[in-house]
Amino acid sequence: MLKNKFFITEKNIEEYVQHLKNEERAASTVEKYQSIIRKFADFLDGTEITKEAAIKWENKLLETLAATSVNIMLAAINGFFEFIAVPIKMKLLKIQRNPFLSKEKELTQKEYKRLLETAKNQGNERIYNVLQTICSTGIRVSELKFITVEAVKSEYAEVRNKGKIRVIFIPRDLKRILLKYAKTHGITSGSIFVTKNGKPLDRSNIWSEMKKLCKQAGVDKSKVFPHALRKLFARTFYSKDKDIMRLADSLGHSDVKTTRIYIMDTGSEHRRIINSLGLVIPIYGT
Repeated sequence: MLKNKFFITEKNIEEYVQHLKNEERAASTVEKYQSIIRKFADFLDGTEITKEAAIKWENKLLETLAATSVNIMLAAINGFFEFIAVPIKMKLLKIQRNPFLSKEKELTQKEYKRLLETAKNQGNERIYNVLQTICSTGIRVSELKFITVEAVKSEYAEVRNKGKIRVIFIPRDLKRILLKYAKTHGITSGSIFVTKNGKPLDRSNIWSEMKKLCKQAGVDKSKVFPHALRKLFARTFYSKDKDIMRLADSLGHSDVKTTRIYIMDTGSEHRRIINSLGLVIPIYGT
């Protein structure tokens, strides 16, 4: 039993959301955490927060959600509990890491090029260049605003995210494409990718335009989202360089464990090596 009673209120939810924003968490993360806390509040239905109630909620989640999704929700309420000084910490589920990426979830280079070709055929120059910019630099979609005319001219951008600053190099071929695009659209300074009102494109703009390319490009919609391009960059970079620390720096990861997830393959290379070991000797020959 807790010595003090704790409740979820609209006020402490709003204060926690502001706390996350002050920590420069991604807008999508803030929105997700807020939604999770409200779902837990709905489950409590005005009753106090207790360890027993939290465990019941966890068990209910496990009836319909995958373990990874449950862990995300537990992590969200753990952060909220800490913020409002509730002396409860939920244990995350232990999940053995899958060493391979599901082939159905991997955006391949061929599929990426088909998306580009489709965007080109549709005359959608903006999304064509957005796709190339994210995929050839490895930036987050929220960092696209740092790709300015000035940055492109200097061939590098200083990206500020989550209290950290890192340098992103801009390929020379991309430089030529983006400067031509900016000149054509009368963009002389600031962010290159903007709306008609001059505001930087947001995640929803980009996601929506990417999804529209899928059917004609013959690419599964489940594979097509901005972060898939960042992961394709990571896998391609690692295949060339094999330096996971340098890749982590490029992606802005503080923990190399996250980077390892980005460079998982479908197991095809691992399977090729296993099949070539020559350690299986048939009794009767082949």
